[in-house]
Amino acid sequence: MTKVRRKYASLSRQELLEQAYELGFNYERYSRSCSQCTAAALHGLLNIDDLVVKVANSSCGGQATQVQGTCGALIGGTIVLDYFFGRSVKDMSTQEAITDKIKLNRAGVAIAKQLYEKFMTKYRSILCPQIHAQLYGRMYYLPDPAEREKFDAAGGHSDPEKSCCVVVGDSARWVTEILLNQNAIEL
Repeated sequence: MTKVRRKYASLSRQELLEQAYELGFNYERYSRSCSQCTAAALHGLLNIDDLVVKVANSSCGGQATQVQGTCGALIGGTIVLDYFFGRSVKDMSTQEAITDKIKLNRAGVAIAKQLYEKFMTKYRSILCPQIHAQLYGRMYYLPDPAEREKFDAAGGHSDPEKSCCVVVGDSARWVTEILLNQNAIEL
């Protein structure tokens, strides 16, 4: 079981969930990269390895800011869930099927699916361009500087109601909730 960082140890469950949201929102607002900011928010709350944040780097913006693939906030959250529940390489084989170790993988996937379901319930998609379309009425192609300017003008990194910051905040809160429900973290 992982402990919450000392500065958050006195928070109630609800306060911790709100802190996760706030950290996610503000990391995305000021640092960009939905995947990395989701992981950074959770790193800020929990005693987890810095490497978790680093490996989330290029999964941002629907895959390397191309706005074509899975939402980076979902990927960053899934990476953190996998940190806790994923199968390690020592539980894998290139020589034989190890049934009980395959079950470990399935158990971790089932936990990550909880995050997927939260995205589907709120955003009706896990795809970056579809979430953009829902939030802004259209998708933005972020590698194009003119499109990026329009995205920012539409509130992409500032609107408290409909921005990538909100999506990252939601993901960080949902992952924290899942971890609490799974008794993976201790207040």
